[in-house]
Amino acid sequence: MIIMSKSKQLLDAKDNWQTDMGAMFPGERVVVRGKDFFTELYGMSWMGLLLYYITGREFSENELEVLDQLWMLSINYPDPRIWNNRIAALGGTTRSTPALSIGAAICVSEANIYGGQANVAAIDFIKDAKNKIDKGLSLEEVIKKELKEFRVIKGYGRPIASKDERIEPVLKMLEEHGYADGAHVKLALQTHEYLKESRFRMQINITGLAAAVGADIGFSAKEYYTWTVVGFTGGITACYLDSLNHEQGSLFPLSCDRISYEGEQERSWD
Repeated sequence: MIIMSKSKQLLDAKDNWQTDMGAMFPGERVVVRGKDFFTELYGMSWMGLLLYYITGREFSENELEVLDQLWMLSINYPDPRIWNNRIAALGGTTRSTPALSIGAAICVSEANIYGGQANVAAIDFIKDAKNKIDKGLSLEEVIKKELKEFRVIKGYGRPIASKDERIEPVLKMLEEHGYADGAHVKLALQTHEYLKESRFRMQINITGLAAAVGADIGFSAKEYYTWTVVGFTGGITACYLDSLNHEQGSLFPLSCDRISYEGEQERSWD
């Protein structure tokens, strides 16, 4: 029965891709989520179109500006020491193509500590924390339960510095656009104050603040994660282009004397 059901699915899909997303009709029109691409969506920004694809929602200009600035201020440093940027820079020093180098860098943006998986964990935490507090738990109870179960809270703490330089400019931007008082943003900052004054001495990082903004805008965890995937491409592209101006193979070379080697010493291959 399962095989027959699967066969029917395949037969139904033969030369017929059933989709609610959209399709093009060559020489005629393009339809996106039931709307005409060239008339009903005409004038939509690229950010607006991306979010329409992801969520099916049309966002206000203010929301789009907040999300655009959030990308710009938080994840687009032109520094090849950053883990995903390094992949693109390495591609440039080997004279690989932009598509291969930038694509590979996007692939490794999936990192659990500070990449895509951390973004999912951060928005899951802040949304779950608000739900629990709305049901009567205290913030302290929520935080202690999270730490007991996972030992960390994604979006708080930073391995390279205790303070995140991005928090202040992003908060300023949120205030300018009326998003500093969002329920999840306020809760994220309250969590920051608690952790900073506790024995954990952790401060909020940009992952925690950005996830709170995403929650206030109404993203699900899946939507938020999907939106962040291509957000790194500005810094990635900059590092790729910069590396083209350097000697081939010159990205952070290590001399042999910096390698701790305890094997056989120099020997003849005769």
